Amino acid sequence: MVRRFLDQPVEPAAIDRIAHAGTSAPSAGNTRGQRLVVVTDPDVRSDIAEAAGEPSYLERGFPPWLSSAPVLIVLGTSETAYRHRYAEPDKAESSVSRTDGDWPVPWWWVDAGATLMAVLLAAEDEGLAAGFLGGHACPDVGTIVSFDEGIHLVGVVTIGHPAEDRRSSSLDRMRPEQVRWVR
Repeated sequence: MVRRFLDQPVEPAAIDRIAHAGTSAPSAGNTRGQRLVVVTDPDVRSDIAEAAGEPSYLERGFPPWLSSAPVLIVLGTSETAYRHRYAEPDKAESSVSRTDGDWPVPWWWVDAGATLMAVLLAAEDEGLAAGFLGGHACPDVGTIVSFDEGIHLVGVVTIGHPAEDRRSSSLDRMRPEQVRWVR
């Protein structure tokens, strides 16, 4: 994750490929409930940065992050799309959903994670850097980008050419064992 970018534009074709990668991510029941809004307009990027609290970030001695990224991709997901999809005849008996409305696994969030990862990896494949700010930190961003009603904000992906960045103290944490084999 990178939080500093060069003041250099990103080729529109690269942005298209990155967004396409996000829309190509796996989707439960082929629901396709994720929404991406690509923001390159400097004024809108500034509005998003303001809504995300970038001024307090600057006050703590950090350089601009969201406002300095030449591309922001705002990611949203629709719970309603999944509920509708899994009410269709070919999915109505699926164990994924229950008639009481409680889902053991909320696939709209799982698929949003797959979309996010596809966007991040595609940015890297383009030789770019990316970062992510969770929607909890900037709940008004969905309104700024005019998400349709019912679209939940997942967060904002920052994309650009990397600049020298300050090392995160999070990198000093011990990594738990994440892979275990059963043979």
